Amino acid sequence: MRLTSDDPGHHLYMPHLTRLLGLATAGYGAAIIIRPELLARPCGLAGEHDQVSSKEAMLIGAIGLRDLASGAAMLLAPPGRPRQIAVGVRVLSDTGDAVLFGTRLPDRGKRRFVATFAMGFAALCAASTLLPGKDPES
Repeated sequence: MRLTSDDPGHHLYMPHLTRLLGLATAGYGAAIIIRPELLARPCGLAGEHDQVSSKEAMLIGAIGLRDLASGAAMLLAPPGRPRQIAVGVRVLSDTGDAVLFGTRLPDRGKRRFVATFAMGFAALCAASTLLPGKDPES
């Protein structure tokens, strides 16, 4: 089976992967709002027993809300330009995370890990728009 835009029978195409990544992003955003240590721990910002200060929890909550909103946009945006813009917002957000966390976290190893993860997710989201396929809704 060919994976081209004129092949309606293929299973992996841009809208499926983009929406799956949107769902994962929204879910992660909700998770870090509820449990900020899920982001604080890999950043090296969680204290003993994964405790997170109220200031850090507030900032992580803002990041979570951003991720929840951008993930929902990727999941729900209509095909074409609106979905591409939603993915662009996600890519820019992850790129910003990579730059800021990658240069400002206190622990060098954590900076490298978090920046690599953020850039990897940005690349995966960007690549999801390049996969061949026709959106069944368009």
